[in-house]
Amino acid sequence: MFDFTYAPAPVRVVFAAGARRRAHAELEALGVERALVLSTPHQAEQARRFADSLGDRAIDLFDQAAMHTPIDVTATAPSAVESVRADGLVAYGGGSTIGLGKAIALRTDLPQVVLPTTFAGSEMTPILGQTAGGVKTTQTDPKIQPEVVIYDPELIATLPAAMAGPSGMNALAHAVEALYAENANPITSLMAEESIRALGRALPLIVNEATSSEDAAEARAAALYGAWLAGTCLGSVGMAVHHKICHTLGGSFDLPHADIHCLMIPYSAAYNRDAAPAAMARVARALNAADGPSALFDLMHKVGRIKSLAELGLSETDLDKAAEIAVQKPYYNPRPITRNGIRDMLQQAWEGDAP
Repeated sequence: MFDFTYAPAPVRVVFAAGARRRAHAELEALGVERALVLSTPHQAEQARRFADSLGDRAIDLFDQAAMHTPIDVTATAPSAVESVRADGLVAYGGGSTIGLGKAIALRTDLPQVVLPTTFAGSEMTPILGQTAGGVKTTQTDPKIQPEVVIYDPELIATLPAAMAGPSGMNALAHAVEALYAENANPITSLMAEESIRALGRALPLIVNEATSSEDAAEARAAALYGAWLAGTCLGSVGMAVHHKICHTLGGSFDLPHADIHCLMIPYSAAYNRDAAPAAMARVARALNAADGPSALFDLMHKVGRIKSLAELGLSETDLDKAAEIAVQKPYYNPRPITRNGIRDMLQQAWEGDAP
């Protein structure tokens, strides 16, 4: 346990209700005078209003971010940067927008300021996942890591419950996996357990329509705090079977990112139940339960909108292809990643059975 390396990412975090109003000062501190603001088409209107609040520090809006960061989109983005002579990037949105900013930064080394509007967590990592030819791959590079992350719980206030629940479970999955990742260490394990605890308590309140507005606001802040911790963990340690299977399902079958993570984390945790007992004990303790994977399954059913791979539209015949892809270039995992093991896990998730 006490033989480890811990190298926290050099990122500045600003966390407060209304913190989005500090973005202009953060850009000024970075020396950014012509920021290109990024968003998805869906969030373009909100992003443009935010860009207007930055005054002359925001030079234009590029609103073509897409799920799973497809190469054909990111390949065109540097031209948009060059056309307006941008000297910095502002990502306003969730994982798709953050991924686009990272992809541009990898190619240009421009500084990034990120304002998450979901519980993505990827803003805290030097990891970029991109999709090309139906395959999602990841790479790590210091240039990918954003310089400043501004967490404003008020930006989560309009996130629909159907999106908030899966998005929060996506973050929680990062924390669970950090507990048994190859580079797990006492520091990240503390953060991971606290992240699971915070998200486990907050998410049911966020998706419950009976929650008072005051309690909902407090829950959103707690969940965003948990997402920050989860992202910090993901940026500090490696990924394992959960991320491998989610990258497979997302990149090769174009399934929605957050919903996949939300659905699959009970099953990937159960895959490692016997191989990582200390990690599963921490998950159980954080969720005040006897068994970690079972508690994750119960939480997924409370806050997720999709309860099986079949409901997501994956056919049973697709499971064989997914298992084959998932065992190619496998990530580290405490339990060996085998085709039969992955196929069985996918079958359970397809049927929606308790793990």
